[in-house]
Amino acid sequence: MLTPDSVSADLGNDLPEPHVDDVFPVSLDEVRRAHRVVMDHLLPTPTVSHPLLGGKLGCEAFVKLENTHNIGSFKIRGGLNLLAGMSDDEKSRGLVTATRGNHGQSLAKAAAMHAVKCTIFVPGGNNSHKNAAMAALGADVIEAGHDFDAAMMAAERFARTERARLVHPAREPALIAGVGTIALEMLAEAGHLDALFLPVGGGSIAAGMAIVFSALSPHTKIYGVQSENAPAMHHAWHSGEQRPFAVTDTIADGLAVRVPVDTTLKVLRSLLESMLLVSEEAIQEAIRCYASTIHHMAEGAAAAPLAAAMSMREQLAGKRVGLVLTGGNIDTGTLVHALSGAPAKHVPQAMPMFPIRELSYGY
Repeated sequence: MLTPDSVSADLGNDLPEPHVDDVFPVSLDEVRRAHRVVMDHLLPTPTVSHPLLGGKLGCEAFVKLENTHNIGSFKIRGGLNLLAGMSDDEKSRGLVTATRGNHGQSLAKAAAMHAVKCTIFVPGGNNSHKNAAMAALGADVIEAGHDFDAAMMAAERFARTERARLVHPAREPALIAGVGTIALEMLAEAGHLDALFLPVGGGSIAAGMAIVFSALSPHTKIYGVQSENAPAMHHAWHSGEQRPFAVTDTIADGLAVRVPVDTTLKVLRSLLESMLLVSEEAIQEAIRCYASTIHHMAEGAAAAPLAAAMSMREQLAGKRVGLVLTGGNIDTGTLVHALSGAPAKHVPQAMPMFPIRELSYGY
């Protein structure tokens, strides 16, 4: 039977690893080591294929069910790997981060396992279910700012005043390596893939998995996906301009990043086939599609890659296509609204650009 380690060995013998420099924050070997850390605590998540979903897409589709983790999200992989490699000094100072939910749950869970204090900043009006989950896992949850990036500024100030270890969800190599382990499992479980669709918020999962696929399955075309209402990384990928975009309301709250993340953007511009945008309506349709085909609940960010694949049905005809259902942490009201077929909750809005230093709504 194939395993992630055997896939790494078998597929990687004659292929050069990506060069780790200013472009690649982690190496394939670091992802392999992270996988051994992660598997000390987690079982591999299933990769499923169903003819109903394949019929919707016109291809053979393989879905990696990262929503089946006990915190309902792929992010737990990164949190476990980060805490395992931290020094006693870092742990003693406690951790601080900002999040819209899944990264915070991951860090709170891993911190609790290591008896480390964890403080998490969330933007005002954040998903109350995700806030409650982080608090239940032992984190101190503090509302600050109007969006993720403003909450991150508040976390940075807290780190300076309290000497806490700051953790950015997309700039930590250990987090990127941790979530990159999904790729090792997916290659072992699904084998050859012609295309792979991944969500992009800060870009950690897309960067981590792209590094693995570029080494072990370089023929696979990888597509990053963002919401039309939060297109900062999409614009930066296509233009090369790392300019912030105002984030408006989106059902894909996990992708709502205002400021492009340079650490991951360098990887994505090097390794992705393209970066795509999907509408709020398309994301809701993808949530319904997952529910009616493979019978799994997907939050907005997790459904975005399927929405993009559905828009490319003709190009994907007869192909083997990979999707990662990254999380299932969707609140009841939003889920019911999406499943009902009602119009999208959030209408498309204009995206004014502005210099980041002109705006700081953290505490």
